[in-house]
Amino acid sequence: MKMRGIRGAITVDADEPQAILDATKRLLTEMTKRNGVELDDIASVLFSMTPDLHAAFPALGAREMGWVYVPMLHFTEIDVPGAMPRCIRVLMHVETARSQAAIEHAYLEGARELRPDIADKDPA
Repeated sequence: MKMRGIRGAITVDADEPQAILDATKRLLTEMTKRNGVELDDIASVLFSMTPDLHAAFPALGAREMGWVYVPMLHFTEIDVPGAMPRCIRVLMHVETARSQAAIEHAYLEGARELRPDIADKDPA
């Protein structure tokens, strides 16, 4: 098994706690599903949010999914002029037998624009 990073991002419509938690759950579910990740495979998760989001911690959504023992940390994205607004980004570190090229990253909703080269795998 190797340690791999899985990237994901999703946008939310408003800076509201439930919107942030729902988007986080949707994104984490998609990331784990695409890559066959079990809870025990997850080493850690890093979350970043754009400065216009601050109503809730994304990790709360993960905790509500049962991710009680997974170490998680939050950051604020750099406030770059013209950057995508209301965006949650994730870097999940997992143990997996998959090669780097076989990892499927997840860019959902408006965040599809961040990586159009791989966002076409989004089922939504």
